[in-house]
Amino acid sequence: MTTRKGPGRKATPPKATPPKAPGPRVPSAGDILAAAQSAAAAAQSAAGAALDAAQLTAGQAFDAAVRLPPASAQLAAQLPDLIANLSIAIDRLNSTIDRLDRTLALADPAFAAYDRLLPRLESMIGLGEDLFTALSRLPGVSILGRFTGRTPEPPAEPEPPRSRGRRK
Repeated sequence: MTTRKGPGRKATPPKATPPKAPGPRVPSAGDILAAAQSAAAAAQSAAGAALDAAQLTAGQAFDAAVRLPPASAQLAAQLPDLIANLSIAIDRLNSTIDRLDRTLALADPAFAAYDRLLPRLESMIGLGEDLFTALSRLPGVSILGRFTGRTPEPPAEPEPPRSRGRRK
């Protein structure tokens, strides 16, 4: 039974059903076949591109080998030996650096002792200099200076003043 709708009545929209939860989709045989065919086509095109690139590279290598001067060919032939010698030299350098590092670690306490000892030695040398200066002022000590091998130092002469003369 149907009812007629009048001009004042509005049509009611149908109720929306909630979307179903997506479940695992099982591909059909056609989907699997299409995916396999596209993968085979992609592999075939990649193999063709790789073959073209290999042929191009081989051609360029041959062209370079044909145009390569003999001296350059000799240098290129010696290059692997040079690289091997360089790696050996680097290994030796690393072992030498390690040995130096261990030696410095062992010598570190001696350096610390020298650092503590040097100011004392400097003060003793300064005291000795002061003592010789004071003794040199005493009369008759010049004879002692001759025995010790120390001669009195003459006072330093002042430098003459610089003139601001004009160049002609």
